[in-house]
Amino acid sequence: DVSGALCISQAWPGMARTIYNDHKRFLETYLTPYPGFFFTGDGVYRTSEGYYQLTGRLDDIINISGHRLGTAEVEDIVAHHVAVAESAVIGYPHEIKGEGAYVFVVLKKDSGYTQETLAAELRELISKKIAKYAAPDYVQVTHRLPKTRSG
Repeated sequence: DVSGALCISQAWPGMARTIYNDHKRFLETYLTPYPGFFFTGDGVYRTSEGYYQLTGRLDDIINISGHRLGTAEVEDIVAHHVAVAESAVIGYPHEIKGEGAYVFVVLKKDSGYTQETLAAELRELISKKIAKYAAPDYVQVTHRLPKTRSG
């Protein structure tokens, strides 16, 4: 059981070979961080049985009161709530903490939760699983989350 950066040691068909008009950036982003490997930018967890689980983008970090926190970590905790179908976490400017956590959630059909009840339960859950500083300042229920073309 180990977690870290997902890196690939061999080339594959369809692999990116440059960034248009910025080859230096391509090298710095994907090949320099882990020499000899292609750095995907994703975090990964590998079980003792050899299964891999992507944990999210490593560059998707918010800094709350000096603590660097991956948004995927918070989203993973939020996903464990019985009423949550999907979620997204972003950082927003906070006068005291530097950044605060803002959580968007899509509820499962007929969950019966009010926004206030859900927000309180999510703050408690995140405080227990990560830390008090990671508890979101805002929880907003929405009908859907924006998606990229690939989902």
